[in-house]
Parts: sequence; C-alpha cells; structure tokens
Amino acid sequence: MSEEYKSISGLPGIPAAAGASASGGIQTCAVCANPFSTVGGQGHYIRERWVCDPCLQTAKIKAAGGNVVAAAASDGDFTTSVLFGVGAAVVGLVFYAGFTIVTHFYFGYVALAVGWLIAKAMMAGSKGVGGMKYQVTAAVLTYLAISLASVPIPIAGYSQSADGTQMDWMSHAGQLAFYGLFSPFLRLRGGLSHVIGLVILFVGLRIAWRVAAGTKQRA
Repeated sequence: MSEEYKSISGLPGIPAAAGASASGGIQTCAVCANPFSTVGGQGHYIRERWVCDPCLQTAKIKAAGGNVVAAAASDGDFTTSVLFGVGAAVVGLVFYAGFTIVTHFYFGYVALAVGWLIAKAMMAGSKGVGGMKYQVTAAVLTYLAISLASVPIPIAGYSQSADGTQMDWMSHAGQLAFYGLFSPFLRLRGGLSHVIGLVILFVGLRIAWRVAAGTKQRA
C-alpha cells in the first residue's frame, strides 16, 4: 500500500505517486500562477492542482460546517462562474422587462430576486468558491441586469412613431444605452416611488455581494 503525504494544514492526504510524478520538473502554481521547481519535493499536488510552498503556507484555510476547505481555486473556476452569472443576468433582465411590459407596473422587489439568482448561479459555477472578485462581478451583473431591463420597455411601448411609421431604434442606440445604464438614477425625477426603487436596487446588490462571498475562500 502506497504511503500518503500528510498535511498539517488539514488538506486531504496526497498519494505518494502523485507527489513524485513531477519530481525534477517545473509546475505552475494554481494560486499565484508563478512557475516553480518540484526538485527536492517542493510544492504540493492538491486536488489535481499544483501549489507552491509559499502559497500553501499563506493559504487561508476556512473551517465551514466542520469541513476544512483549501482556498486553491483555478482561474477556470472564476471563468465558469462568470459565464453562469451572465446567463442568470440575462434571465433576470428578460424576466424583469417582460413582467413590466406585460403588467405596465414597475416592481422593484424583482431586484432582490435577480441579485440572489445571479450570485447563486456564480457560486454554482465556482463550486462554492467566493471572494472579492466574485462579489464585485455579482454586484455589477445585478446592476446591469436591472438597469438595462429598462431598455426593452420603451421599445415595446413605442414600436411606432407618431406618424405610424416603424421606429428606427438603431439610430437611438446611444441614447438607449445611456438611459439603460443610468435609468435607476434618471427615474428619480418621477417621485418618491422611484427613490424606494433605488433603495431596493441597492438591497439587491447587497444580497448579491453577500451570497457571492461563497462557502469557500480563495487564497
């Protein structure tokens, strides 16, 4: 029976064969992305990724529910997480815009659901790994989904010009983009109800931020 390397950090044991497979070679650290030599047993092979000694020593190990979790996620996890988040943002935008077009009613509380949906989708893509860049991305996607949902609404309501001809919305693309990006603030001129809507939007951003913190932290 092969021996295993035991880690005082609480990481799962690493088969001896895996640790020795790249002896004398050059590997890239999954945390800092810097190359390092495995000569003399340097570096550690953790969950099919190589981690250099300095990163392993400074890695933040978080105990969650009794399970010790290593913070060594690859950039691929973040890319997948962003793709999941973008997909959820599109779904949230379509739902919010569609609801408003059909009911002719702005329901600001949808922002809470959109923020939660985007962050949960990102955490599904990263397998629970979160952190600052996940939180920032989730908040940005939430804001864009809610604000840009305002663009299809006037298009649906004014598909024809006053003289009955079809509106050329492409000629107004710049104005629509500006309105979409800043619509939560531009609507403040509409009264107190829109102020409340802006507050709800910020609560939705807060929800996305908290959920995207994840259950595992990256070093």
